[in-house]
Amino acid sequence: MTDGWDWRRPGGDPASAGQPVPGGPPAGAPTALGAGGDATSPWWSDALADPWRDPYAPTAVLLPAPPPSGSAEPEPVTDPDAPRPSHLRQALVIPLVAALLAGALGGALGYAFAVRAGAGAAVTLGAPAPAPALAQRKPESLAGVAERVLPSVVTVRVTSLGGTSEGSGFIASADGHVITNDHVVSGGVGKASVIFNDGSSAPATVVGQDPESDIAVIKVSRRGLKPVEFGDSDALAVGDPVLAIGSPLSLANTVTAGIVSALDRTMQAGEPGGPTRYYAAIQTDAAVNHGNSGGPLVDGAGRVVGVNSTIKSLVADGQEAGNIGLAFAIPINQAKRITQDIIGTGRARRTVIGAQVGGPGVGSGDGVRLAAVEPSGPAAGAGLRAGDVILRLNGRPMSEPTDLIALVRKFAPGSVVTVEYRRGSSKQNASVTLAADAK
Repeated sequence: MTDGWDWRRPGGDPASAGQPVPGGPPAGAPTALGAGGDATSPWWSDALADPWRDPYAPTAVLLPAPPPSGSAEPEPVTDPDAPRPSHLRQALVIPLVAALLAGALGGALGYAFAVRAGAGAAVTLGAPAPAPALAQRKPESLAGVAERVLPSVVTVRVTSLGGTSEGSGFIASADGHVITNDHVVSGGVGKASVIFNDGSSAPATVVGQDPESDIAVIKVSRRGLKPVEFGDSDALAVGDPVLAIGSPLSLANTVTAGIVSALDRTMQAGEPGGPTRYYAAIQTDAAVNHGNSGGPLVDGAGRVVGVNSTIKSLVADGQEAGNIGLAFAIPINQAKRITQDIIGTGRARRTVIGAQVGGPGVGSGDGVRLAAVEPSGPAAGAGLRAGDVILRLNGRPMSEPTDLIALVRKFAPGSVVTVEYRRGSSKQNASVTLAADAK
């Protein structure tokens, strides 16, 4: 009995070779070709062995027929990953080329017109525009002050046994007197020269000098000199603007600006083996260096109020000192008085109080003690005695012996000063008329 399914593979029974297989493909079904065009296909055999296959469904692997000869080529396919030409580059290159061509054409036309119009001739440029208000250098400005004072400032050179020393000075009179520092001309052999603002020079002679006040006067023979204008150093106030002018480090015609930092600053200076100089100085932060010595310190109106003399520095002894904003000048009232003494008599008078400072309590910060009082001196005439402690001189507090010496020498002989002193436990006041030293 059979159910219509044949489980035999073709070729399994020799008797059935070439015969239709019951349950096989219907007649006329497509036949799949095997290798070499064989009608017996393994695909068909395998299909027949599939127990789940519908035996009436044709199974075959169909290959597309080759296109007939002479047919059209297939439509080309574009690769999406292939690089595409940049339209932006083209958009930039075209205007750039056009601009270059236009520029070349314009340059050629401009040259042609310029040659025809005679462009090779000299061209006159416009006049400078007016200077702004801050650059107009009014007479009261620092630039205006420097312009007025510089022609009166000189460089002083003195020949000595050790070489040539250099400093600064300024013309004090139309007949050629020049004020400078004593330490600029000290040690010289009498040969000095002065270099003026315009670069010219002339020989000079030393008229006189006062080592204790550090003032010296020299004279140069030249006509048409412009002297400085003198101010009043007693009228200065802390904070006033000032200019220092001179030849620091051989740099002639140098101007620096600053303010008055302090007044009556006690100075005790001097070289080893030389005299000790005492003066109540004007302190300034204007830059002052070696070579500025003897040059003028001028106020905001261009008037000389001091003679630049010394600086303080942080370097050790024997090293070259430079500016740190602590410079000191001799008050011009004192310098002018000494200059007049030197020109008139050849020597300067020294102002004294007629007493010696020292003894117990000196430097305690609460006044200076008088060690001795000259019987006929100014202090004795005012009733002061040895042992009295000077607390103030014209309102200026005393804390060191040098304070009293320096401040007394600031005044001219004959000046009357007020002295506040302590005797025992009581404080008293006295008026002292200062005198000139008998030397």
